[in-house]
Amino acid sequence: MVSDLPADLQNPLASLPGWELVEGHHLRRTFHFPDFVSALAWLNRAGAVCEQQGHHADFLLRWGSVRVEIWTHDVDGLTASDPLLAQALDRLPLADELS
Repeated sequence: MVSDLPADLQNPLASLPGWELVEGHHLRRTFHFPDFVSALAWLNRAGAVCEQQGHHADFLLRWGSVRVEIWTHDVDGLTASDPLLAQALDRLPLADELS
């Protein structure tokens, strides 16, 4: 339910390249990695971000990828918290960006 978002967040994808809006209900993106260990390491960092924000995404870990789905479970749709979490996850370094 995107209509509950503030006017500047009515189109949650405008500031979220790589994310898709699924059925007007949730945000989804798949992050790709060279192997399972890199995907798992990124997922652990993503989990820490979720914990810091008190807003928890759904994750699917596979060899070489992590699919992320974000929505606010309490309202069963999107709120202003969802694009903010997506932006925070986008800022996490991928495996080839780690020093």
